[in-house]
Amino acid sequence: MMLHYLHGVPAATGVIKANPEDFVVVEDLGYGADGEGEHLLVRIRKVGANTRFVAEALAKYLGIHQRDMSYAGMKDRHAVTEQTLCFRLPGNAMPDLRGFALEGVEILEVARHKRKLRIGALAGNAFRLVIRQISDRDAVETRLTQIRDAGVPNYFGEQRFGRNGNNLIMAEKWARNEIVMRDRNKRSLLLSAARSALFNQVTSARLQQQGGLSQVMSGDALQLTGRGSWFVAQPEELHALQARVDQHQLRITAPLPGCGEAGPQADALAFEQQALAEATLLLSLITRERVDAARRAMLVVPRDLCWNWWDEVTLEMSFWLPAGSFATSVVRELLTQTDALDNIDE
Repeated sequence: MMLHYLHGVPAATGVIKANPEDFVVVEDLGYGADGEGEHLLVRIRKVGANTRFVAEALAKYLGIHQRDMSYAGMKDRHAVTEQTLCFRLPGNAMPDLRGFALEGVEILEVARHKRKLRIGALAGNAFRLVIRQISDRDAVETRLTQIRDAGVPNYFGEQRFGRNGNNLIMAEKWARNEIVMRDRNKRSLLLSAARSALFNQVTSARLQQQGGLSQVMSGDALQLTGRGSWFVAQPEELHALQARVDQHQLRITAPLPGCGEAGPQADALAFEQQALAEATLLLSLITRERVDAARRAMLVVPRDLCWNWWDEVTLEMSFWLPAGSFATSVVRELLTQTDALDNIDE
């Protein structure tokens, strides 16, 4: 599906991830280890290996079942990434991990923790990207300023949908009962892809409206920036709420469809229903599988965005994004990539 841009189609092209060191991700849990408890937090730096593969190797080394391992999120295989893995290991003794060896993996820190690390339980991620062979420095410089000031659509990146969109293709086959999906992890992956695609569809449609992602409608479901809960914009509050949206205190949300309260009312509800009017197949799958409805901000403003030019055609940029937001969606708004970002192992 063609997704619209906030700042228009980029004029410049560039090469992303010419090598793994050009894409650095550092996970930010937002808290430190407790120093005690039945769980072991292992901070790693990796390149050339996906998250689950490393976690499984560590679980085997520790002599525990895979069900007792966890992590907050998947990280790119073809990048330099830091993240924390969690293993349930009752007792007070600290295992000796000096004998653990896996190509491309370095253990940075080990500590005890009271609670299991769960998917999504992180504050965000810090990114450092190097983009090469940029065709138009001035156009990129202008676009960087626009992104810093006004943000980008909070689209789910293409990696959510699998290589060549295969996760969505499989979800549609599942919805038509052409395949049986028994594996719990695969079911979750396909449902996530379906809901993500529908969120992107509503967000893209909203960009075509006057005011785009920053104009409050009557009945919009709004979130405090960086928070998950939402409330509905009432007609008598629109002027005050619009001021808070303009100041980036509030974000307008779009649906992650599912069962339960839809969220918006009035004009906003009618808009979302129209935007998803033809998505009956995926919506039927989500309803059938009884996934809980949720909301997600349609706009994300990268925090601490800064950049410098190594030369006329090579850019280094860094920024921080909240959990669930994609660096690839920032790059998409910046320039047209001449090297596909389709290797993320999420």
